[in-house]
Amino acid sequence: MSAVHGAGVVVTGAGGGIGAALARRFAAEGARVVVNDLDAGKAAAVADEIGATAVPGDASLVVSEARDALGGTVDIYCANAGIGSGGDAFADEDVWATAWDVNVMAHVRASRVLLPDWLERGAGRFVSTVSAAGLLTMIGAAPYSVTKHGALAYAEWLSLTYRHRGLKVHAICPQGVRTDMLAATGSAGELVLTPTAIEPEAVADALFDAMAEDRFLVLPHPEVAGFYEARAGDPDRWLSTMNHIQQKWEGGAG
Repeated sequence: MSAVHGAGVVVTGAGGGIGAALARRFAAEGARVVVNDLDAGKAAAVADEIGATAVPGDASLVVSEARDALGGTVDIYCANAGIGSGGDAFADEDVWATAWDVNVMAHVRASRVLLPDWLERGAGRFVSTVSAAGLLTMIGAAPYSVTKHGALAYAEWLSLTYRHRGLKVHAICPQGVRTDMLAATGSAGELVLTPTAIEPEAVADALFDAMAEDRFLVLPHPEVAGFYEARAGDPDRWLSTMNHIQQKWEGGAG
């Protein structure tokens, strides 16, 4: 893609899973890639594999160092780092706070640093790895579902506010993806996500299709569009359906 070749790209949470797949794809398309991850060893391994630069550390604080590593300019920022916090409304306050910080505020902090340059240049691209949970909701994972809704809302706000000034925004909303995060979802994930789980590379393919079409919503599982439409068209019916899944999960867990 002409928009990618030679571009300076940052991918957070790229030590494995979706982030690593995104980093590999951007590098294969000729981008100059910064691989970020909290795990310095994993970041270095992916960076060495694809000829990129590793900048480990907190995704909320990586922009300035990544910009320096890219020679002063970030063209595409992939806010991919996330935390799959399970639990219900009674989850500890620190679980909720961490989910909010990683899944939403890290995106806000990054965009604060990136936007002045992007708006001055009239060009920039912000990619948010959300989740189908941000469009729908996931059983057994209140902090994750709520904060992923927040991540989607923030991506939408960025797009509607700045698209006329050259900012392109993409929200990736997959269901199950065969990563460590899926494995950590336990019986809820096995019931809802595992049967249709895809490889991380399919998520990268879906993003590049969306970029080529200049499309905001990225649905690696096309069926999610139908679920989202059903939710909007008849919320009570959709909630009843989801509640039946919740009851099935509770029965299996019991």
